Amino acid sequence: MHVAIIGAYGSAGVAVAERLAEHVGGAVSRLTLVDDGEPGGGLCILRGCMPSKEVISAAGHRYSARHDDRLVGDLPEMDLDRIVDTKDEHIHDFARHRRTAVHGMAEREEVEFRHERATFVDDHTLHLEPSGDEIEADYVVVATGSVVNVPDLPGIDAVDPLTSADVLDATSLPESGIVMGFGYVGMEMVPYLAEAGVDLTVVEHDARPLDEADPDFGDELLDIYREEFGVEILTNAYEQRIESVEGGVRMHLEHDGVEVTREAERLFVFTGRRPNLDGLGLENTALTPEPGWVDDTMQARDDPHTFVVGDVNRKEPILHVAKEQGFVAARNVLAHAAGDDLAEYENVHHHVVFSAAGVYPYARVGHSVASATTAGVDHVAVTRHASDDGVFKTKATPRGLATLVVGTDGRVLGYQGLHYHADVMAKTMQLAVEMGLDVAEIPDRAYHPTTPEILDGLFRAAADELAGRS
Repeated sequence: MHVAIIGAYGSAGVAVAERLAEHVGGAVSRLTLVDDGEPGGGLCILRGCMPSKEVISAAGHRYSARHDDRLVGDLPEMDLDRIVDTKDEHIHDFARHRRTAVHGMAEREEVEFRHERATFVDDHTLHLEPSGDEIEADYVVVATGSVVNVPDLPGIDAVDPLTSADVLDATSLPESGIVMGFGYVGMEMVPYLAEAGVDLTVVEHDARPLDEADPDFGDELLDIYREEFGVEILTNAYEQRIESVEGGVRMHLEHDGVEVTREAERLFVFTGRRPNLDGLGLENTALTPEPGWVDDTMQARDDPHTFVVGDVNRKEPILHVAKEQGFVAARNVLAHAAGDDLAEYENVHHHVVFSAAGVYPYARVGHSVASATTAGVDHVAVTRHASDDGVFKTKATPRGLATLVVGTDGRVLGYQGLHYHADVMAKTMQLAVEMGLDVAEIPDRAYHPTTPEILDGLFRAAADELAGRS
């Protein structure tokens, strides 16, 4: 069985490759890894989570200094040249490690790496450029990731918008900007720009950001961004068109049903990412990349010999999900070839957004109150504010809140946190949710006071409420 992987440098592609490489010489007779990345390393390393956390951390340090009245003296400015140089140094090291891992697999017999661009000629034949070679595979795994999505707004082509990729490499920034897109990309990039001195106006289509969160969390995020970072956020606002004017750009919007305009030096576009399918030649195959085109087994709906993993399958554009999908796809390629049943990829909802420069990150694991209600799950929900716990005050991070959702049988169903170190607590809560722990049985033990005390408060409150119902 010959398997070809398109996008072998990415997190999903390398996960598939590592699992299948173990079977070369057995179930897999030949494995071809294809990627034209220059430098290779994958989206997360080069343009995603790793470089974004590098720049966000600088903003977070400045924010913390700015909000700690125990510090005196001039507030330091962000050195964009040093930020970008440090980011580049680190991600180049990470990318080199990834390339080494991929190239190391290709040292095995019957495993080949091709540093080329692959295009489908037919369902299972790939044309490689620049060599012009063609390879025929029994199975093809598509793991080409995603690319920046630029919306089709009238006038946008004339104003040269800046994307998140541009911001990550920028050693100079405009004095002002209008931001389109306030999802996870916008929530992470906006505080960085604000701490760097950019005066921002953000366009938010809904009443609050963060669709996956319960309303209290979106409202708190709005307050933090407006009050702590000085950002103007227009909610219930929709872009109509944008034009180039002297000194910058002018955007025409509908805000709460009223036509308004905003002017700034540049337009920032943080409107998410779309599957990277350009130039892949899918028109030469049976594949139709529309919603639902990939099953939960990672098998393409229109071709059982094609598997699609990571951002490109439109399911869940998150690094750890991409890797887990890769492992499932590798297992299912082997299973399908052997005539065995395929496994579906299942995961508990677990997201972290490094909002508010990472000082007040948002984390959700499992059910929110809204999702539990929609699912018809009998539950109780308890909420605790960071300001109720002295440890957050001592760390000069008193904002935020957390909510615990517990089934009426006591099982922990979900956690949301928007507070200092919420990202760190997500793993603990993932274990609690996936293991179905009983909230009354989670140990309430004394330990040196740290930020996870907010979890203890939630556990006690939920256990008390359930006990009061019995």
